[in-house]
Amino acid sequence: MSDLIQIRLSSAAADAKWGKNVLLTPDAAGYQLHVKAADLRAVQKAGRQLDALGIQQFQLAGDGWTVDSQWALYQGFCTAKKLGAIGWTGTDAEQQQLQQLHQTFSWAKAIINQTPEDLAPVTLAEQAAAFVQSVAPAGTVSTEIIAGSTLLEQGWVGIHAVGRGSERDPAMLVLDYNPTGQADAPVFAALVGKGITFDSGGYSIKASEGMVTMKCDMGGAATVTAALALAILQGLNKRVQLILCCAENLISGGAFKLGDILTYKNGVTVEIVNTDAEGRLVLADGLQKAAEAAPELIIDAATLTGAAMNALGSEYNAVFALDKALAQRVLGYAEQVQEGAWQLPLEKWHQGQCPSPYADTANSRPVKGGGTGGASNAAGFLSRFVPNDGKGWVHLDLAAAFHNSANGFWAAGATGMGIRLVAQTLTQE
Repeated sequence: MSDLIQIRLSSAAADAKWGKNVLLTPDAAGYQLHVKAADLRAVQKAGRQLDALGIQQFQLAGDGWTVDSQWALYQGFCTAKKLGAIGWTGTDAEQQQLQQLHQTFSWAKAIINQTPEDLAPVTLAEQAAAFVQSVAPAGTVSTEIIAGSTLLEQGWVGIHAVGRGSERDPAMLVLDYNPTGQADAPVFAALVGKGITFDSGGYSIKASEGMVTMKCDMGGAATVTAALALAILQGLNKRVQLILCCAENLISGGAFKLGDILTYKNGVTVEIVNTDAEGRLVLADGLQKAAEAAPELIIDAATLTGAAMNALGSEYNAVFALDKALAQRVLGYAEQVQEGAWQLPLEKWHQGQCPSPYADTANSRPVKGGGTGGASNAAGFLSRFVPNDGKGWVHLDLAAAFHNSANGFWAAGATGMGIRLVAQTLTQE
């Protein structure tokens, strides 16, 4: 790769002739980046500037690069149309770590950015299973896809209801990664992902500007899949289940309706007051499926609420947990891997924030966006479906997983934010 443009790191400010606060200046081999390696936000901004110059590939060179600074530059540089690797630098171990990040993030970004016409629910389940199998040692992965009417027969009423308006079957993927070689090994963790491959809002239909990017609504499924793959590449030696809740939320004569009542396997009845609050309906099935294996840890991830984005913007993912000690550990893992995460309120009383006169709970409030505290209320809804009063469970509302348009730090599309956090939690807990 010696013929590629080289990017070198310089802690010195750019020469005054280039202007004030300039991040990039040309040199004989390529460009110098005038930032400190620890200033990851400035490094990522420089990556966006390299992309704006029309550069397709480059080689990192010189001293001062860390794994995190190289990754920040790549995150700014890559786009939905350009996910190719750059030339990493550093020790063999550092380059291997960066290649693992690139492999898993590129898969997640590509599948999130994919057109929803090409990504039916069953297709998402199949592609996720194939990706994990491709990185796992032979014989360590088994999979089951429960689809269509079989979901209803087995009592997975949420996924079936949300997906029944589409001609393409809804599906639940249950993947078991068991590196122990022991069939009776305990399940350490279960990962549950929202896999809504397209969200029209159903009869609570979205406006066009809110619907145009709804191919990203399976970002939770992509995040936990890529996180499991990354943890496997990093040496995960514990048994983990991956459960993806996949459906298209469309309008038809067979679609679920406002006023319907769903009765879940645990007996909880749910009145539908907003068909656009569908993510929590499918996750409720996934969380109950996860509980069947009695894992120590349950992590669910979802592009669940606009309320989380209103609260945190698009640079942080929201963390919710009734298990406060677990929440603090997860926030610590986020710092370790340089991912933005912020805890929002969740208490048992949030379960009662969406009352219904006809059922145990409604799936939202019958107002736009679910009303005030919408992200916490959604998490409260989910907490009805987890075991042990929420001990060992954490919910990630992925406000930072996707950008509708480019800015000075990110290209438009999927970011992969959340993948490193979930992988770190799996390997450190």
